[in-house]
Amino acid sequence: MPNACSICTHPERAAIDSALVAGEPNRRIAPRYGVTETALRRHAANHLPASLVQAQQAAEVVRADSLLAQALDLQARAQGILNKTEADGNYRAACSAIREARGLLELQARLLGELDERPQVNVLVLPEWQAIRGALVAALAPYPEARQAVAGVLAEVEHGRAGA
Repeated sequence: MPNACSICTHPERAAIDSALVAGEPNRRIAPRYGVTETALRRHAANHLPASLVQAQQAAEVVRADSLLAQALDLQARAQGILNKTEADGNYRAACSAIREARGLLELQARLLGELDERPQVNVLVLPEWQAIRGALVAALAPYPEARQAVAGVLAEVEHGRAGA
């Protein structure tokens, strides 16, 4: 018969579950409650109530919605200020309002996941790709039809027409 989970039977299980759901590191939780990190991992994987995890996720969605709502409100206010300063001919203040509106648009795009700031690398211009391409075409020299077909496909890939 398997042993009972030491976390499930712990007198402070609710606090342990809350700490786990909040993403607190096991190495901090374990000494506080006198349990092992292994027991915490096992409990989180097998016994952590799904409702707690869903509640945490729902709270994060509410926070994100609130941030977005605040950003939208600020955007509307900045737009109002921009309209008023332009109408008044106060172009210095209008430029400031434009800068603020731009920053708020950027924030909204980040909150909505519409702004991809990950670096992108074009591997087609890397010397390593050029060397591989040359070696591949050279290796196909004894097979002129295959060489021509591969060179054609490589040219399509390099011009963004792969699979077209």
